[in-house]
Amino acid sequence: MSLSPLRRLGHRINNAPYLLLSITALLWACNMVLGRFVAGQIPPISLACLRWAGATLILLPFSYKQVLEDWPLVRRNWLILVLLSACGIACYNAMSYYGLQYTQALNGLLVQSASPLLIALWSLLLFRDRLSKGQIAGIIISLLGVVVIVSRGDIDVLLHLKPNVGDIWIITALLIYAFYAANLRVRPPMRSLSFLTVIMGMGAVLLIPFALWEIAQGHILHFNRTTLSVLAFVMTAPSLLAYMAFNRGVELVGANRAAPFFHLMPVFGSALAILVLGERLEWFHGVGYALVIAGIATATRARAAAPA
Repeated sequence: MSLSPLRRLGHRINNAPYLLLSITALLWACNMVLGRFVAGQIPPISLACLRWAGATLILLPFSYKQVLEDWPLVRRNWLILVLLSACGIACYNAMSYYGLQYTQALNGLLVQSASPLLIALWSLLLFRDRLSKGQIAGIIISLLGVVVIVSRGDIDVLLHLKPNVGDIWIITALLIYAFYAANLRVRPPMRSLSFLTVIMGMGAVLLIPFALWEIAQGHILHFNRTTLSVLAFVMTAPSLLAYMAFNRGVELVGANRAAPFFHLMPVFGSALAILVLGERLEWFHGVGYALVIAGIATATRARAAAPA
């Protein structure tokens, strides 16, 4: 029986890893900008907890049958699932949101550029995966593009960039997330919706005690149109859609090939600033975009290195 046009389109997208990873970078860039936008309005741990609790409840009606069928796998592999959830869901997001209380969204997006190197480091330490010369060259080229965009083509801007406590929190969060990305290869052989539902639900549960502590410290979420709109967005796009796309992309091409796509986040972040905040498109945007795209193309086309 032939598939409908919509199903054929879905099948093509699900097997287009570089499109999936580009969509992931776009949605996570939006998440970073919004995380900074609501700093002071939504406490960071509460934001992360509500994000994953809401995403789990939204996904559950579509995935509960898969979860029930995969439950024996969950019971046998609960420890690795808790580890993946703690690193990729709970810690990374709560710490990133906390860091955005103290730094600008652009700083957060720039720090994300360390992700490919951190993923490569974990892949080497854990699985003896080495970057090929082409992959290294691609990461360096795309990183140069990020530097051009963030510095606005002016070296003095880079010289005056000063890390703060927020940047340190985000770097630590990225180190933990890179561990998650490198270890996706050892996830149990569960269906994608089942796997995502389980780790998101576990992440929300892990965050509950810390969210209650945050509330006890007097950091309370005040519901209004802005906070409700942000919560609705982060529960769906950067959570459900982006994590499904990222997990599938890593499944298809591996963590090291997927890592350079993190460099698209500052690209999308600056584009959002142009479109939403009315900033002007300058020459350094074009140069930076071209370098990032060239670097990603170089890294994705390079052959993988033999294991160390």
